[in-house]
Amino acid sequence: MEFDTKNVNGSSYHLAGIVPCGGQPLDFGMEWPDFMMPIAPNYTMIEAAIMECAWAGCETIWVCLYEDTAPLVRHRIGDFIQDPVWAWRGLDPQPTAKQRRIPIFYVPVHPKNRFRRDCLAWSVIEGALSAFKVSATVSRWIYPNKYWVSFPYGFFDPQLLREHRQKISSPKNFYVTHNGQTPEQGVHTSFSFGKDDFVRFRRQIRKGTGKFANQVDEDGIPRTKLPLEERYSARWFDLKDVFVGLDNSKDNSIEIEKFYDLSSWENYRNYLSSDLAATTKRPPEWLMKFKEFGSIALDRSD
Repeated sequence: MEFDTKNVNGSSYHLAGIVPCGGQPLDFGMEWPDFMMPIAPNYTMIEAAIMECAWAGCETIWVCLYEDTAPLVRHRIGDFIQDPVWAWRGLDPQPTAKQRRIPIFYVPVHPKNRFRRDCLAWSVIEGALSAFKVSATVSRWIYPNKYWVSFPYGFFDPQLLREHRQKISSPKNFYVTHNGQTPEQGVHTSFSFGKDDFVRFRRQIRKGTGKFANQVDEDGIPRTKLPLEERYSARWFDLKDVFVGLDNSKDNSIEIEKFYDLSSWENYRNYLSSDLAATTKRPPEWLMKFKEFGSIALDRSD
């Protein structure tokens, strides 16, 4: 199968990485957000998801989370990370001259959606929508062509994606599978999607209930309130309720044997006792370290 790939010498193709961190709390019961749980010493789930986006070849990374947790996450991660493929080339006479920074943007879940449709899948949709709107505001030449979703609650060795970068940055969607399963079966595996997929996913979210029942009175106004437990059902949608119609095949997917779902305490324990956990380490500082972009200009005090 032929894939339209990006020009290695530089092109306008924009692969936006989406790291969804909203959604309902898991069963860890800690004071900090679930996605801040460690998977290795000084290495958290959300940092691993961001690192995966870098290995996948994303040009930008958009972290969708609640506004009250964003300062904590940004204080730990910073404004950008280095592209691991271009971070250090030992045989290059000027290796640092070709380094590529990948900017990280923090997108808050909109207040109107919180406690109404803020499942984990909605964070994917809201992150992609923000990436499109912000990029299109700057220029129509830089809005995302594709979106790569990296869930904090699914972990594997992200370096396995390096050889598939061209397929990931292509018009056809690409999927990470485990035992042949994808988010369509409720598994937190990564995947890419485009504009048409976005519309389909958002349509699934909108099937959730609101505050009122669908029945209307003679004026066409709904007045019958649903019971509390039936209101805003989209809050509790699972991945398989939203990500439907995924077109994965052997030509556009990679099967990962050592993949671990981290969305429950039991699964988290299984990962900690695995060989992958024993070999996982935090990336070196020259690849991932808290750094901020310098200010463009400052007011003079004199």
